[in-house]
Amino acid sequence: MGAGHDHGQQVMRAGERHRGRLWAAFGLLAVFMVVEAVAAWLTGSLALLSDAGHMFTDVLGIGMALAAITAPSRSSRDGQRTFGLYRAEVLAALANAVLLFGVAIYVLVEAVRRIGEPPEVLVGPMLAVAVAGLLANVGAFLLLRSGAEESLNVRGAYLEVLGDLFTSVGVIVAAVVIAVTDWWYADPIIAVAVGLFILPRTYRLGRAALRILVQAAPPHLDVAAVREALRGVDGVTDVHDLHVWTLTSGMDVASAHLILDRDAEFAGVLSASRRTLHDRFHIDHATLQAEPAGAVDVCDGSHW
Repeated sequence: MGAGHDHGQQVMRAGERHRGRLWAAFGLLAVFMVVEAVAAWLTGSLALLSDAGHMFTDVLGIGMALAAITAPSRSSRDGQRTFGLYRAEVLAALANAVLLFGVAIYVLVEAVRRIGEPPEVLVGPMLAVAVAGLLANVGAFLLLRSGAEESLNVRGAYLEVLGDLFTSVGVIVAAVVIAVTDWWYADPIIAVAVGLFILPRTYRLGRAALRILVQAAPPHLDVAAVREALRGVDGVTDVHDLHVWTLTSGMDVASAHLILDRDAEFAGVLSASRRTLHDRFHIDHATLQAEPAGAVDVCDGSHW
């Protein structure tokens, strides 16, 4: 299995290191999601409802992150799943993006409807719950921050909490404006701002997940540079069928056919090629096929 398997285990362990923090953030936000939803219904505040909806996606996203961390380790015993369920993390991130998009659209539509005739809201309870929600988001933000760089799905949950933190501030602003000026339009206007704030982040998260699912090359890697680096290995005369993709967050994968010089030493070339991929591009899982110069493709009889 080699370095690729070891790196896969490292990715799994990276997720497991943050399991406790994920559970703590999950419980904290789940409680305040219910509080905000009930308070939104009692106060009639759309801004508070939007924050509760956004917090719901936070809770669901963290729950999917926890499931994605658990799934690969349990599925690795199944010989039919040779890569385990690493992609479960990416699928969870994509589902998270879809849910965020739905929440944003609902909030925007409802806010536009209310702008024509904004209803009165109970400002005192709205403000108290918004402040409590802000504190909950700050706590969850601090819990998830350390894992955001290691896992795409933890990063998705982290970004949602970060966005929710700002929406809580927006709800507080709306409550203060209404309390001071009786300007009821502040509630739907803040709700619109929340919806518009969610959409760009949703797009970026969804795009990152889709890029992995369609097996596009990682954005931080130049495939041409990878090809040239392999061609520069002593004993390699050419490279073809090069593919570079991401299996899951933090685990880039490559495969390639290497055409060897007639005097090249097989094991040495493979070792040097793997070392090049590791040192220059941080690719630890590579499948390399070495072929002698002039090898014939048995499929169609053509020369590679």
